[in-house]
Amino acid sequence: MATLELRNVNKRYGDQQPDTLKDIELKIDSGEFLILVGPSGCGKSTLMNCIAGLEQISAGAILIDDADISGMSPKDRDIAMVFQSYALYPTMSVRDNLAFGLKIRKMPAAAIDEEVARVSRLLQIEHLLARKPGQLSGGQQQRVAMGRALARRPKLYLFDEPLSNLDAKLRVEMRSEIKLMHQRLRTTTVYVTHDQIEAMTLGDKVAVMKDGLIQQFGTPQQIYNAPANLFVASFMGSPPMNFIPLRLQRREGRLLALLDSGQARCEVPLGMGGAGLEDRDVVLGLRPEQFSLAPAAANGLPCLRAEVQICEPTGPDLLVFVMLNQVKVCCRLPPEVPVRPGDNVNLQFDPARVLLFDAASGERLTVTGGLGAGKVTRLKGR
Repeated sequence: MATLELRNVNKRYGDQQPDTLKDIELKIDSGEFLILVGPSGCGKSTLMNCIAGLEQISAGAILIDDADISGMSPKDRDIAMVFQSYALYPTMSVRDNLAFGLKIRKMPAAAIDEEVARVSRLLQIEHLLARKPGQLSGGQQQRVAMGRALARRPKLYLFDEPLSNLDAKLRVEMRSEIKLMHQRLRTTTVYVTHDQIEAMTLGDKVAVMKDGLIQQFGTPQQIYNAPANLFVASFMGSPPMNFIPLRLQRREGRLLALLDSGQARCEVPLGMGGAGLEDRDVVLGLRPEQFSLAPAAANGLPCLRAEVQICEPTGPDLLVFVMLNQVKVCCRLPPEVPVRPGDNVNLQFDPARVLLFDAASGERLTVTGGLGAGKVTRLKGR
């Protein structure tokens, strides 16, 4: 196990090109599972290749156990990598694929056999040892690729989108396998993915990347519940967070947000702070699961009547879409709720978890005091 630290890491391809990686700063403790997540082209695979030594950084430092490895060759970094393409030797058996790296390191034959047996038991591929990669399914090939990395017992494991070539069902199974493997071995791991579900379920720490920059670094819960900006809020979550544009007002010292469903208007009071936020364009962020149907008796939470536009049953949930401030908003409701398109529903939301973002910069705003109960006005003729 080892700590990993990146200090102001930059990567540039050519003097006339912009930096692909820009001042990357992060640190994970020994045994932690780090996820690098972001859309295609954000720099996450480039950053992993820099950690592995397959790419040389232009500035900064990469440290393992406080030792700078930035100038070392890949073979001297004590790192094992699992590639998206598996990268198995097609003419070798599974046994020989697992043993190949150990033979290169000139381990004794008895020790190699013991390590191959250990890894094959761990990944439940003992019955595949005599087969060639071409005789294996995608999931089995991925297990062999993982096993080849595990057999080395390195300080650091690197996974570069290892599940992207698998079908949906197998991805879920292999995700659980990787999680279980890490819980058993507790080896420091860096994992690249564009799948936010993988990021949320696997990672101890998550670094959300965009355009070569880390937008936010923290635990999955921190990033999900308190995203730093609109990009992080939209990228992490499925279905994504709802974004409702509005202009804040101030009345009797309190900030107010006005929500309009076309059926009714709801004045949602914010805290007493937020000086200068009135008459400013902002975006209100609400997760789909924050909505619920209002009970018959008022409970003091903001409540708004809206017309159902679309219903999408998913099995465990019912996704209901309504219009608020002329944008489509997704509400995640229990599957047994008897609503259809065209029905009017009374929706309420948890005021403590509502987020505000600056419409111009996208950065999250803070208002002291939190949200209170909303004043609802029924629109005439609706």
